Formats: sequence, structure tokens, C-alpha cells
Amino acid sequence: MINHLIQKGVTIPTPESVQIGSGVDHDRIAAKGVAVHAGCRLFGSQTLICDGVELGAEAPVTLKNCFVGPNVNLKGGYFENCVFLEGAEAGSGAHVRAGTIFEEQASIAHTVGLKQTILFPFVTLGSLINFCDCLMAGGTSRKNHSEVGSSYIHFNYTPNQDKATASLIGDVPNGVMLNQNPIFLGGQGGLVGPCRIAYGTVIAAGSIYRKDVIKPDHLVFEGGGRGGSVPYTTGIYRAVKRQATNNIVYMANLFALMVWYTHVRRLFVGERFPQALYQGLVDTLQTAIDERIKRFSAFCEKLQHSRKLYEEQMGDSASIKLVQQKKELIANRNLVAEHIGKNIEQIETDTNPTFLSLIEKKIDVCGPVYIDVIKSLDSAETQHGTQWLQQVVDGMVGQMLDLFPSLR
Repeated sequence: MINHLIQKGVTIPTPESVQIGSGVDHDRIAAKGVAVHAGCRLFGSQTLICDGVELGAEAPVTLKNCFVGPNVNLKGGYFENCVFLEGAEAGSGAHVRAGTIFEEQASIAHTVGLKQTILFPFVTLGSLINFCDCLMAGGTSRKNHSEVGSSYIHFNYTPNQDKATASLIGDVPNGVMLNQNPIFLGGQGGLVGPCRIAYGTVIAAGSIYRKDVIKPDHLVFEGGGRGGSVPYTTGIYRAVKRQATNNIVYMANLFALMVWYTHVRRLFVGERFPQALYQGLVDTLQTAIDERIKRFSAFCEKLQHSRKLYEEQMGDSASIKLVQQKKELIANRNLVAEHIGKNIEQIETDTNPTFLSLIEKKIDVCGPVYIDVIKSLDSAETQHGTQWLQQVVDGMVGQMLDLFPSLR
């Protein structure tokens, strides 16, 4: 296999140190400009490597069933079941796992851990970061991008041992238009999911932030935590509305992103964006949707025990509203998967012929380069696309909230 790749034109300076698994399909590894440095290991029948990819420039890379687009530079680390679109980059020490998507020119510096993370174009993460279960958008270029400062954590696991904690940093309907103010999460800080953060938000360095920021263009910060000791019972959720609602909004945004991939991204399939890369992108997004459904359902299942503990502890002072919210979440949790699944089956109908025709005309003028086409849209055109996707999000949120009326 290694000799075949070298003969094909892949640069492998020290072939004796490189391992290619038996399941790897050499036809899915391009030759033009591809370099695989010492100590790299490639596994998995789904592994796809496009033109101009460089692996292991700083440290060995282990790559398993990843879809690596053109001109991607993975400098060192472990990568499994994730997608990198054109020009994405990862520093050494990366640990990037399932459900993760780097869109065009998204990047991370050294020693960053990601799982179930979606980074829109230009989003940049510093070093020594753990940023699982997030979608982050914002910014207009590599010089004007959303950024996460070094030594940042997205806290995605609760004391009640659930991970229904995904945070929406930006959103899909506006974020895909590449025209929003960037978001800045200051270093040496953290975000306690699930949160919703608006465009233009700056969270000051050193802040551990636990709230939503719904209004755009605000500087927010947290002071030192107040010390204390109070009674606490693991397993009791004393509020569920915000956690449930933020999960529903997150899932709706992922569905809108699937609509965008299905109708808009698909128009760019060609030499620079091969069908295999597109399919990997869609399949990975589907795993992200499945993960959020799974985590939401697991959270709801815990509420049966939580309600019992809560009512025993609170007696007559128990909140009737909270008890009703828990009952509805327990009873109808599985219908969320049914609603999302049904909508995905019918996703071809969530279209906007006028906007898609506009994108096709822009491709004829600008060429089949995603960033160039989206950046060529004027404000009225981007607003048209955003309204389309926002209707998709609002429709999905409305369907799911109908299952849980007390959350409204």
C-alpha cells in the first residue's frame, strides 16, 4: 500500500515509519500535494484524503475514518470519525473525535480536545482547550473571526450525570451567511452548557459563564464565585425549562444545517468538493443529530427519579409547574426522535427555489468555491436565505414544544 501511494505521487519521506491499515482504500487518497510525515498511521475504509493535505508536520498523526478536504493541515494528534473542509487546520496534540466538523478555514492550535463540535468557517480555537458539544459560528474572514482563548473549557457534564448540555454559540440561519460579528470567549475561562450566545458577544477572560446571552454585541463577565456550603441532593433537577428548551433549539439548528447541506452545499460538489467528502459531511452531521437526541432522551429519563425525590423533599411546597414539566418530558421524550426523523425523511421539501437559483447563478459567476459564493451575496440576498432557515428552525422548535406545552 505505501509503495503504491508513493508511486501514485504521495510524498512519504520515511515510509518505514508510516502505517497504513489494511482497510484503507488507496483510491480515496489523492496524490497531488499530499504529504504524510514520519510516524503517521491511517486506518478505516471511510478515510478520505483530498489534494494538498499534509499530515504530521509537527508530530505523528493517527487518522481513522476521517474525511479530509483539500489543503487541510493536521499537524499532529488523533482524529477519528470527523470532517475537515478546505483549508482547515489542527495543531499538534489534537484529540478530535466523532461528530466533529471543521468547515472551511476553521482551525485549532495545539492540544485541543473536541467531540460533537461544529466549527463554522474561520472559527479559531487557541491552545489547551476542551470544547466538546458545541456549535460555534461568527466572523467574516480569517482576519475577522470568532475565537476561543487558550485554556478554555466548555463544561458539558452535569453533577446529575447527563450531557444534555450542548451550547449554541451563534446560530445556523445567520451563521451560514458569513456576515455576522465575531464571538470572543476569553482565555482561562469556561462556559457551562447548555448556553446560547449571541453574535458580537465578548465573554471576558477568566470568566466561568453560566447564562445565556440573547442580546448581540455585549461584553459580559463574571466575578469571583461566592464561597459557601448548602445542602445538595444529587439527582434532583430544581429547574428543567432552560435545559430542555436550549436542547430543543440546538437540535432545531442542527436540522436547519442539514437543510443547508442538503440544498446548498450539494450545489458545490465537484473537483474541489468531491461527492465522497460531501457524503461524509452529511453523515457526520447526522451522527451529531443522533447524539443530541440520545442525550436529550437520557436527560428526560432521569426526571422520573428526580420528580420522586423532589416531591418527597419539598412536600406541599413543590412547584406544580416544575412537576408538570418533568411529567411531560418523561412522557413524550421519544416523540422528539420521531419528529426529527420524519422531518429528515422529508428534507427535500424544506427548499427555497428562489434562493437556490440565486446560488446557482453566483456559482456561474464566482466559480464553485463555497466561501467566494457566500461572500458575494448582498445583504438582501443573505437576509432571504436567513429567513428561510429561521423558518425551518422555528418550525422545528414549535413542533417539539407542542410535545411539552408547559415549557412555553
